Amino acid sequence: MPSPESTSQVREIFAATRLAQVHYAIRDIAVLAEEVARQGRPILPLNIGDPLKFDFRTPPHLIEAVTRAMRDGKDGYAPSAGIDEAIEAIRAQAERQGIGNIQSVFVTQGVSEAVDLCLTALVNPGEDVLTPSPEYPLYSAVLAKLGAEPNGYALKEESSWQPDLDDLARRITSRTRAIVVINPNNPTGAIYSQRTLEGIAELARRHGLVIFADEIYDKLVLDETPHVSIASLAPDVPVITLNGLSKAYLVPGWRVGWAVASGDHRALKPYVEGIHKLLRSRLSANHPEQYAIRPALQGRQEHLQEMLFKLRSRRDLTMKFCKETPRLSCVNPQGAFYAFPRLEIEGSDEDFVRQLLLEKRVLAVHGSGFGQASGTRHFRIVFLPDEETLSQAYESIGAFLREHYR
Repeated sequence: MPSPESTSQVREIFAATRLAQVHYAIRDIAVLAEEVARQGRPILPLNIGDPLKFDFRTPPHLIEAVTRAMRDGKDGYAPSAGIDEAIEAIRAQAERQGIGNIQSVFVTQGVSEAVDLCLTALVNPGEDVLTPSPEYPLYSAVLAKLGAEPNGYALKEESSWQPDLDDLARRITSRTRAIVVINPNNPTGAIYSQRTLEGIAELARRHGLVIFADEIYDKLVLDETPHVSIASLAPDVPVITLNGLSKAYLVPGWRVGWAVASGDHRALKPYVEGIHKLLRSRLSANHPEQYAIRPALQGRQEHLQEMLFKLRSRRDLTMKFCKETPRLSCVNPQGAFYAFPRLEIEGSDEDFVRQLLLEKRVLAVHGSGFGQASGTRHFRIVFLPDEETLSQAYESIGAFLREHYR
C-alpha cells in the first residue's frame, strides 16, 4: 500500500500567531551556546542565575526534609493551594516582614507558575500591565500568551535604576490592570528605596491596580541598604508578593515558589477566587518538595552568610572590571547576583554578545532582551562563578572590546 505521504500533500501545522511576541533572551542565546559547545569549545557561562552550576550547594537539612517526606509516602497529589505546614510557614514569614491583611497563601511550581497563574486570573486580552524597563522577560512572555500588553515604565540608570514614578504615572490608562515591581531587581541588582515603593503603592491605590511584588532575591542583600516588602507599606492595596526557595535556598530545580495575596478583602475576594480556580485545575505543585519550606524559612540559615560573602567578593571584582575597562560603565548592584553594564559601542548589544560568544566563548545576555531604554546598549552579567572563572571571562571581554572597538 502506498504510504500516506505519497497520496496526500503534507500540511504544515503552524504555531499560534501570538507566539511571535514570546521571547526569552536568557534561554534563546543559550541555543547558540549549545552549538558552540558541541564543537568541543568550553563556554564561560555568565548568563543564567542557577547557583548550583557553580560552587553553591543545597543546605543538607532541606534535602533531609524532602527525603523524609518521600520515605513517609508524601508522593501523591498535594492540596491545590499547598500543604498546611508550608502555608503556615510562608504566612509567618510574611508577617515577620510586616505584611498584614493577608487574604491567601498558595504554593506553586516556582515563581514562574505563580506569575502565570496570577496574570491569567487577572488580565483580559487587550489590557495591559506596567512592567519595568529593563525587566525580567517572563512577564512579557506570559502577557503575550494572554493577548495582553506589557506597558514598560522606565528604571532610571542615573538614579541607581530606581523606578521613574513620573513615567509610571504617565503610562497608566483605562486598560491598565497591574504594576510589576521586581525588588531586588533582575537584571540590574537594584534595591528600591522605601520612598519609591510608597510612591508606587500610592499610584496603585489611586488607580485601583494590583501590585505584583517579585521578591525572590529578598535575602540576597549585598550592602547596608535594607530590603522592604512593598506589601508591608500598603496593607490596603492589593499586592501579590512572590517568593520561593530557588535562589536564597539553592534549589532552583525543585521548583518551589509561592504567593501571598494581601490587601482589602472586599477588593481581592473575586480575584483570589479566580486564582484558586486555576490552582485547582492544575491539581497541585510538587508535593514532597513542599516539606522543605518550613525548615528553610524557620531552620538554620548559615548557608546564607557563606553565600553573601562569596557574592559580595564577586560583585566587587565585577565592578572593578567595569571601572577599569574602556567602553564599560556599571551601576553598583546592591542585591541578587546580577550586574547590568552599559556598553559605549556602535552596533547592537545582541550582536556584541553573539560575537563575544563565538570568538571568546563567553556567554552573557544582551540588554535588549530585557527591554532596555531606547538608544542604550547593555548586557547582563551573572557573577555567580568563582573568581578565577570570572577573571578569565572578564579578561576575554576586555580583549574583545579592544579588538573590535578601538
